Amino acid sequence: MLKQISKILLTRGKQQYDGEAVSQLEHALQCAYLAQQAKNSPSAIASCLLHDLGHLLPGVIPHQENALSLLTPIFKPKVTEPIKLHVEAKRYLCSVDPQYYSTLSLASQHSLARQGGKFSQAESANFLAQPYATAAIQLRRWDDQAKVAGLVTPDLA
Repeated sequence: MLKQISKILLTRGKQQYDGEAVSQLEHALQCAYLAQQAKNSPSAIASCLLHDLGHLLPGVIPHQENALSLLTPIFKPKVTEPIKLHVEAKRYLCSVDPQYYSTLSLASQHSLARQGGKFSQAESANFLAQPYATAAIQLRRWDDQAKVAGLVTPDLA
C-alpha cells in the first residue's frame, strides 16, 4: 500500500497545485519538511505529506475525505484525523483570527468559499472539541506555508 501511495505522489503529484506556484508533490514535500524542521512527530510529518492525497485520486467527494479509504487501513488516527480535519481547521482559523484570511493565497481564499466559508461560533466550538483539532490546526498552518516555488526539500524516499 505504501508503494502505491508513493507511486501516486510521484506520478500524479506532478500536477499543478490548484492555482499555486508549486506542484502537488512539491506542496506535500514542503508541508512535511516544515513539520520535520519544527521537530514534530513522525505522525505529524506523515499527515503533512499525505494531507492532499485526495486531490490525486478519482472521486467526487471532498479531497480531505477522498484518501481516507486508502490511508485508514495503514495509518493510525493520529495521522488520518488531522488530514480529515484540515479543511475544517482553515474554516476555524478564519473565524477566530481576523488576520488569518489575509495570509491565505488567492486560490485558498477561493476554495474557502467552496468549503463552506468561516465557521460560526457554534461550529468553532464543535471543531475544537474534536480530539485531533489541535493537530489539524498545526497541519493547516504548515499547509498554508507550503506553497513556495523553488524551495528545496528532501525527496520522497
